[in-house]
Amino acid sequence: MSDATAPQAASWMRRNKLAIAPWLFLIPALLFFAVYVVIPIFESIWLSLFEWNGLYRADGSSTAVWVGLDNYVKLWDDPKFWTSLKNNVLWLLLYMLAVPVGLGIALFLNQKTPGMRIYKSLFFFPFVISQVVVGLIFGWFYNPDFGVVGQIFKWLYCEETVNIVGNVTFKCSGTVPDILSNPDLATYGIIAAGLWPQIAYCMILYLTGLNNVASDQIEAGRLDGAKGWRMLWFIVLPQLRPATFIAVVVTVIGALRSFDMIAIMTQGGPFGSTNVLAHYMFETAISEYGERYGYGSAIATVLFLIMLVYISYFLWRMYQDEKGGR
Repeated sequence: MSDATAPQAASWMRRNKLAIAPWLFLIPALLFFAVYVVIPIFESIWLSLFEWNGLYRADGSSTAVWVGLDNYVKLWDDPKFWTSLKNNVLWLLLYMLAVPVGLGIALFLNQKTPGMRIYKSLFFFPFVISQVVVGLIFGWFYNPDFGVVGQIFKWLYCEETVNIVGNVTFKCSGTVPDILSNPDLATYGIIAAGLWPQIAYCMILYLTGLNNVASDQIEAGRLDGAKGWRMLWFIVLPQLRPATFIAVVVTVIGALRSFDMIAIMTQGGPFGSTNVLAHYMFETAISEYGERYGYGSAIATVLFLIMLVYISYFLWRMYQDEKGGR
């Protein structure tokens, strides 16, 4: 480089340093994101066009066989896939209860009364514990022998008797419900377990949003006679739109990628009735009874496309909000 071009390059860097600086911080993150997220997504889509058991020949070549869209055709005729998809929709619908319930709890906790910090800590607790621990807790909770559900049923429908030797027995008018062993109830029981920490997360978002509500608008509303539901609907909720947006996005993504609770509580049973797409993909491709990597990748691709629709919509809404706020 000549002496004339060196000062020009240095001056260009100096003039554009504000534009270059963000990219210097973003490039490492974008590199990791590309290597560990973007490239595996495209590899999974490509693998879904093969039938492969994960093995290689002695010369190192893959045993994968090109089948084109045959894995997707098989999905159409697979009853387990449709059961998993139906359960994903059920998760999505019922999981949205976390948003209004979290808002209600946040409104209750957003009061300046003695001891409210203790209540906030108790409601915050489910969010900080592992999903695995939540699954184990609710597994014990639903146990018909020693769980809370079984004890409540015995208290309501059973009559306690003591025989001659002092042993306590129960004479019940019905069978103690075993929620996780009932194909009609197990999915609802797992969703209820997942809602516990999700409600806590939405509550935290709304508590943060309530701290940013403009007090002058509240006072103006009171002067105009607004109170109760009118105050909430016309003054508070419009200011909570960013918190609501984030709560809905996170809840939708959490419902679609639900895996932990099912793996801990039922492993997809009984009879595959609680499977969702994420767990069915794992069961098909990675578990000891699977090793159908192409078919599992096809399931993962369908789940990715469903999530892509929601994520694209939310990103578009976020862009529109940012564009309108300028």
